[in-house]
Amino acid sequence: MKKIVTTVLIAVMVVICVACLVACGNNVSKVKVINIKLTEEEYAFGVDKAQPELLQQINSILAEIKADGSFQKVMDKYFSGEESDGIVSANYDANKNQFVVATNAEFAPFEYMDGDKFYGVDMEIAKIIADKLGQELVIKNMDFDAVCTSVGKNGVDVAMAGLTVNETRKQSVSFTDSYYNASQVLVVKADNTAFDNCKTAKDVEAVLNAGKYTIGCQSGTTGQYYIEGDEEWDFVGITGATCKPYSNAGLAVKDMQNGQIDLVIVDEAPANAIAKTING
Repeated sequence: MKKIVTTVLIAVMVVICVACLVACGNNVSKVKVINIKLTEEEYAFGVDKAQPELLQQINSILAEIKADGSFQKVMDKYFSGEESDGIVSANYDANKNQFVVATNAEFAPFEYMDGDKFYGVDMEIAKIIADKLGQELVIKNMDFDAVCTSVGKNGVDVAMAGLTVNETRKQSVSFTDSYYNASQVLVVKADNTAFDNCKTAKDVEAVLNAGKYTIGCQSGTTGQYYIEGDEEWDFVGITGATCKPYSNAGLAVKDMQNGQIDLVIVDEAPANAIAKTING
């Protein structure tokens, strides 16, 4: 995931993993994704509640680009390894006609950075929406925990950060129609065989509950709620697990490689991005 990528996902982790890969050199352990979906989620964009017309406009644009194939082209670009020129954010100016997006650009293939350019599914769609609205695109990069709560403040119109729809976030934003079905998966060291015989999510959960694992995740994401348990999400939590949140999943995987934690739970697409980067 970069300007020029042999695979979309290799460039992705330049932002979050490259430093640790260089530091560790050839001694870095490889990882694997346990490709069993632990959750079922829907991604959507979070719009300022004070702008119901903007919500309607974005839903209309989403329907339009899905119908004409533009949306699928964006998805294909970031899931199949095509080149991307990246998106340049304009400088925020309250006196200009701008479309202001809050994101956390450490969640490839949905949003990430290379230099001063933004890449990813959400960022490409943000640019399409801004162009169709006839506005400049401004992207504000921030911690994931602040993305939703920033909407409606300091000019931010929309949160676009691989957001899973839930009731808590609905208190801060009005969600658009969903655009992607997501799930949480497990990332382990390549030599970890504990989950090799698992066929279903219940099988994975049985192994997790039988251990006393320290599990990494990205702070404020579904993965954290899954590990710790959450009534709203209907997650019972993992018995005996210690949850260790990180600013991004790449750092969590680095710590797993170094033996600081046992496992990582993260969204499926970023999980595969990280694995391809490390193993590549």
